[in-house]
Amino acid sequence: MLENVLKKIDEINSEDPNKEVVDGKELPKELVYGQRMTEMLGEYDSSPSEEMQIAARGQHIRRWDIQRSEYPMGRAGYFKWRTMVKIYHGELLSEIMEENGYSQDSMDEVVKLVTKKKLKTDEPSQQLEDVICLVFLKYYFHEFAKLHQEEKVIDIVRKTWGKMTEKGHEMALKLEYVPEDLALVQKALS
Repeated sequence: MLENVLKKIDEINSEDPNKEVVDGKELPKELVYGQRMTEMLGEYDSSPSEEMQIAARGQHIRRWDIQRSEYPMGRAGYFKWRTMVKIYHGELLSEIMEENGYSQDSMDEVVKLVTKKKLKTDEPSQQLEDVICLVFLKYYFHEFAKLHQEEKVIDIVRKTWGKMTEKGHEMALKLEYVPEDLALVQKALS
C-alpha cells in the first residue's frame, strides 16, 4: 500500500510546471521537494510510521494548483493561502490513501500532520515540522538568504528555530552551510 501511495504522489508531483535544477538537470519542483522530505525523514527517524512517510512525501502535493498570487499580499493573505493549501494537500492525500485501502484513522493522521492542527501538542506533528525545517535549512536557505535583507533572514532563522525540537536543533547544527549562511545562522542564534 505505502509504495503505491508514494508512487502516486511522485506521479502527481511530476506534473509540476515549476522547475528546479538539481545536478544540472531541470526537474519538477515539488517532486524534488517530496523526495528531499523523504530523505530527511529517513535521517531523522530510522523507522517512521507509514502515515509520517506519506505526510512527508505529500507535504506539497500539487502545490502549484493554489497560487500565492491568488491571495492578497501581506500577512493575512499569506496565512489564508497557507491554510487553503494545507487543507487541499490533506484532501488529495486522503483520496490517494483511500484508493489504496488505508483506514479512516490513517487518513485522519496524515491530514492532522499536513494541516499542522496540533503542531505544538502532538509529537508526530512536531517531528514532521523538524523535517520541514531541516529541508529548508539544507536545501533552500542559501537561495532565500541571497534574496532577502539580513534582518529578515535572521528573523526567519529565529522563527524556524523556534518551531524545532532539541533533536531538530542538533541536526540543524550538523548541516553543512556555506560560510556566509553559517554566519547568519550564528547571528540569529546569538
